[in-house]
Amino acid sequence: MFESRHLSISIARPWREVYDFAVAPANLPQWAAGLAGSTVELIDGDWVTDSPMGRVKVAFAEANEFGVLDHDVTLPTGEVVTNPVRVFANGDGCDVVFSVRRRDGMSEADLDRDAGVVQEDLRTLRALMEA
Repeated sequence: MFESRHLSISIARPWREVYDFAVAPANLPQWAAGLAGSTVELIDGDWVTDSPMGRVKVAFAEANEFGVLDHDVTLPTGEVVTNPVRVFANGDGCDVVFSVRRRDGMSEADLDRDAGVVQEDLRTLRALMEA
């Protein structure tokens, strides 16, 4: 079992609009600098981007009515990191919850850094959605 940190942010926009924007891989460079480079390309059925971790593949869960925005990131090493993410209604707006997990070999400092990057990405998503 891995240590998890559940990071969240409230966004003053309907959950469906936030979900529809965030689930589109082509939008990742606009809000997820911790994951995506300046472009995301569909190559042989895989969404690929040059990330701060190197060239990675990103695969989202099937589109759904539950706000499940889980995605797997395949690192250059071949390791697959599963990222649980939920977008759910909160009145007229929504909450986004992203679970960051400590992977094998990660130090406390590594986990702190990953959590900080994800929190900044969530702030960017909120700024885009509330603009």
